[in-house]
Amino acid sequence: MPGSVALRRLLVALLLSCSVLVSATACSSDDDSSASSSASPTGTQSAQAQKLAKTRFVANAGLAAGATYQWVVKPYRAGKFKKGADGRTVALVKAGLAGTFAYNRLKAASNNAKGDPLLSKAVAPLAASIASLKGLATKVRKGQAGDGDIGVFESVISNFKAAGKSAGAEVKDQVPATSQLGG
Repeated sequence: MPGSVALRRLLVALLLSCSVLVSATACSSDDDSSASSSASPTGTQSAQAQKLAKTRFVANAGLAAGATYQWVVKPYRAGKFKKGADGRTVALVKAGLAGTFAYNRLKAASNNAKGDPLLSKAVAPLAASIASLKGLATKVRKGQAGDGDIGVFESVISNFKAAGKSAGAEVKDQVPATSQLGG
């Protein structure tokens, strides 16, 4: 019994540490992307900035898609989130971190899309769907997510992929390393 208490305390400490890291990373990422997007390129830099906007959009949306599929959708379909499943706690923690990571990367991708006129028109209607993901990461981490919640993640990702494809910026899943989820 004392071993399980120590393990539980360790898990809580790890979860709190990861939450702090993710929060700090999310705050600093938003500041960096808004600062770089507020500078207005001139002359020949404009075309280069638009190419980089598409590249950044593809990278960020791809990381969000890969994290969502690898650590949220796939484990959910495999039954890892059900009570009594082997590795449930670890799967829930990873899914919560992946959900937060995906939310952060989709916000960054949305900001990147503003640098390309065609991409910005395609992604603009998706702003509300990004906001709908904000509370889902916590819901997944607590084990309260259902089919509808997982479906929301999948639909937001597929909408981003479709918007990118329509603007000539095809998004492919890129699974981030586990260490990237926490900071």
